[in-house]
Amino acid sequence: MQGHIRKRTHQTKNGRVTVNWYVVVELARDSSGKRRQKWYGRYRTRKEAEAARIEILHQMNTGTWVEPTSKTFEEWVHETWLPLVTQRLKPSAEAHYRNYLRLHILPTLGLLQFRQITPTILNQLYTRLLTEGNRKTGGALSAKTVTNVHAIIHKALEDALDLGLVNVNMADRAKPPRPKAKKPKEIKSWTLEELRRFLDLIQGHRLAAAYHLKVFTGMRRAEILGLRWQDLDLHAGRLAVRQTVVAVGYEIVKSSPKTHQARTIDLDPITVEKLRQHREAQACDRQEWGDDYGDEDLVFVREDGSPVHPHSFSQTFERVVARSGLPRIPLHGLRHTHATVGLALGVPAKVISERLGHEDVAFTLKQYAHVLPGMQADAADGSPRLSWTTRRTQIRKRNLIWIKMRIRRTRRSSAPRRHGHEEGNVPRAEYGGRHEQR
Repeated sequence: MQGHIRKRTHQTKNGRVTVNWYVVVELARDSSGKRRQKWYGRYRTRKEAEAARIEILHQMNTGTWVEPTSKTFEEWVHETWLPLVTQRLKPSAEAHYRNYLRLHILPTLGLLQFRQITPTILNQLYTRLLTEGNRKTGGALSAKTVTNVHAIIHKALEDALDLGLVNVNMADRAKPPRPKAKKPKEIKSWTLEELRRFLDLIQGHRLAAAYHLKVFTGMRRAEILGLRWQDLDLHAGRLAVRQTVVAVGYEIVKSSPKTHQARTIDLDPITVEKLRQHREAQACDRQEWGDDYGDEDLVFVREDGSPVHPHSFSQTFERVVARSGLPRIPLHGLRHTHATVGLALGVPAKVISERLGHEDVAFTLKQYAHVLPGMQADAADGSPRLSWTTRRTQIRKRNLIWIKMRIRRTRRSSAPRRHGHEEGNVPRAEYGGRHEQR
């Protein structure tokens, strides 16, 4: 495949003359034998055109050439990329993607074509966001937020690379900021006595069973509100987490669990009884509302059967806590309380991890490390007893070995010595022993 440089001169109406340079690539002739050419460019100088010619021919010969497109980054994102990527995202993640694109990415990159997006432009975008990227206050965005912006841009360009729209992901060459290491967030939870006070206060509330279930299972808010009666086996005392209810732009949306995997949680008898009582109360609501009752098989709903809004569920909890005089904790603090109380009572960390739905037990140990020092102190208190028990066992074993050796010596010394060819004392040589006579 060959190519050459062509110069074109254009004169405007006011007499101004402009000169542009083009790369002309000779393509294979068509079926009728007609010559085919492809023009690239509008370069300002011949030197720029020559450099482009070398690069274009090299990419064409190596199979990495991508045909330039006039479609802008914003057009491609809305027409192709978002419909493609949202199939693999949860509704909440999709909302985050759209917000980041609308607020931080498309205002700068939207009108650019793919070939115009360079590492320099991306780095300038990140710098601006770090100084004045906050649309509400006009201040800076955090390094973590800018890193999220970079991740979305990188994902979009990586998909464009897979689709053959670009031959390199320019985000790989950009330099996003590194988020600063943050201090671990303080985990707010209640003691066992405070937890009992809360359970006493919440009795009689129409959602008391929901808060009770959260305390004794550690389920997430979305998992509580997404629980269905078909996921409950009250006879066996067990439930399955298969669905969640989340708020996306204040709109209620049903989704899958956080880890995309269902899990099973065993229930205690008191919680089972609470759920039975709640089902009876719900049956009364269904009968009272009649055909207007919105039955979606959800365990925790409003009086008319419609789903409970996640924000309302949290705000109800906060109002109860504010009137109770208990230490202020968020609704998620009940999940932390379930874990910390369980660990403090000696429940294995592996069991706590499975009930909470964590990816692995290592995350659980890291998250609730503040509970472990007390457990280590208990182990340290028991270590002298453990050391003495080990030492006593070693002494017993050593004495047992000594006694066995004494018994063997006594048997050897009391056995009669045998000489000559007495009956029963035949030399070994007669039986083919190692010292046979020759």
